[in-house]
Amino acid sequence: MVATVGAALKKIAVALLTNPKVLKTIGGIVLGILIIIIMPISAVVSIFNGNINIDTDRLKTMVVQNLSAEETEKLQFVEDTMVGIENAMTAAGFDAQRTKEAQVLYVLALSDYAHDAGFVSKLVGCFTQGQSDADLIANVNAAFGTDLSAEDFSKVMNTIRAVYISTSGYVDPYSKNNLDLVEWAKNAYAQGWGYVWGTFGTVLSRSFYNAKAEQYPEEVGGYADFIESHWLAGRTADCVGLIKGYGWLNPDTHQVEYGTNGMPDIGADTMYENATEKGTIDTIPEIPGLAVWHEGHIGIYIGGGEVIEAMGTQYGVVKTQLAGRGWTHWLKIPYITYLESDVTTAPNESRIWQVLYAEIENPYGTAALMGNLFAESGLQPNNLQNSYESSLGYTDTSYTQAVDSGAYGNFAADSAGYGLAQWTVSDRKAPLLAYAKERGKSVGDLDLQLAFLCHELETKFPGVLEKLKNATSVREASDYVLVHFEAPADQSESVRVQRASYGSVYYGRYSQINH
Repeated sequence: MVATVGAALKKIAVALLTNPKVLKTIGGIVLGILIIIIMPISAVVSIFNGNINIDTDRLKTMVVQNLSAEETEKLQFVEDTMVGIENAMTAAGFDAQRTKEAQVLYVLALSDYAHDAGFVSKLVGCFTQGQSDADLIANVNAAFGTDLSAEDFSKVMNTIRAVYISTSGYVDPYSKNNLDLVEWAKNAYAQGWGYVWGTFGTVLSRSFYNAKAEQYPEEVGGYADFIESHWLAGRTADCVGLIKGYGWLNPDTHQVEYGTNGMPDIGADTMYENATEKGTIDTIPEIPGLAVWHEGHIGIYIGGGEVIEAMGTQYGVVKTQLAGRGWTHWLKIPYITYLESDVTTAPNESRIWQVLYAEIENPYGTAALMGNLFAESGLQPNNLQNSYESSLGYTDTSYTQAVDSGAYGNFAADSAGYGLAQWTVSDRKAPLLAYAKERGKSVGDLDLQLAFLCHELETKFPGVLEKLKNATSVREASDYVLVHFEAPADQSESVRVQRASYGSVYYGRYSQINH
């Protein structure tokens, strides 16, 4: 990018401050001018996390009278374009974070193209789900003939990403559960959250920091220089605050709202004492989202022998090994629900992910579909619905062999669920069988069923495929697959949560492969 990163940050202030959801038209224009002129990016961040209050009426009195009609018109065009980008990105299924990226690109590097016909559509068309910054910038350069640097874009965006809380990938943002706690912790680690005693995941504004330094003169005030140089204007938490912040997260506002959702403001030792399910560390079960504890300190077990913890002021939020850290006990946090989905590793699951991702190109949608397939068949392509085995007199293997050989001729009409998706009704089983015969394959062949499933999505269920391609969370996509593709008799909330939890497991196992 031509502009330096420092100058780019000032331009980002325009992108943030002309967002109509934050400030109304002329207030946004005026405040945008002032921010560009006088405020550092840390102050911008603080404003948008509710830690600095601006008297926009007073600012209008001070500045509006000095704006020419031409200047006002130009700034109004910026805001109108921002609204257009937001609407188009939302319609395309992108979340608030991706929308902000598009708005930043517009203000930072593409404003000269904004008057071109179809500008917003062309910009939005550069975005795909799960892409890297390098892929995005390559698309932008190809579309607009620019020569932008992915590295500079990442530096700029990381300033904003560091304080944005995304619930994409959550099983259910509106419930508090162990799998989403793990996702929360992973995001905190990935974004480099800091550690400040007494904090719980909010942005460390100057005023909040001063209050904590006064409240805890030794634990906070004693590290003043380090905190100011490392953690100010970013998100911070102490050890138990990392857990409490998840409990207090409002998924609608993406803000941590103190004391909400039944999560009490307690310390690490009290949280351990209040737990009804706990044990010594040598008995810890393999349940992601458990807490691990020793006197005075607590962390979050994320599975696979790893822990994410807010370790201390000079460390921040870090990932550590379960062994060797002195943990003495584990516990189920008593204020969240534990979705203990025992998703064993199927022999072919990596192959299934690979094929479905190639079709869907979205990790949330792919994981959601796999979670539903696991619920239906355990990802076994020759699976015959258990309740029909005795009535039909077949096992998985013998049923498949009889259908392939023609010895059993009632495959399409017997109403028995079969295969990865447990195809049941005749207008889906008959095409599956015909698809297999045309290709000279067993009806229970894995690749045959995956190809047929993708064919179904493209021809019989294009709405489902579109939803999967544009999914922004596992839960959203999983519910849609359950209702519109699998359509079992039981579609209760408990079934929806369970299937989404299965999907979340696959998201955790495989999503990084395609990022």
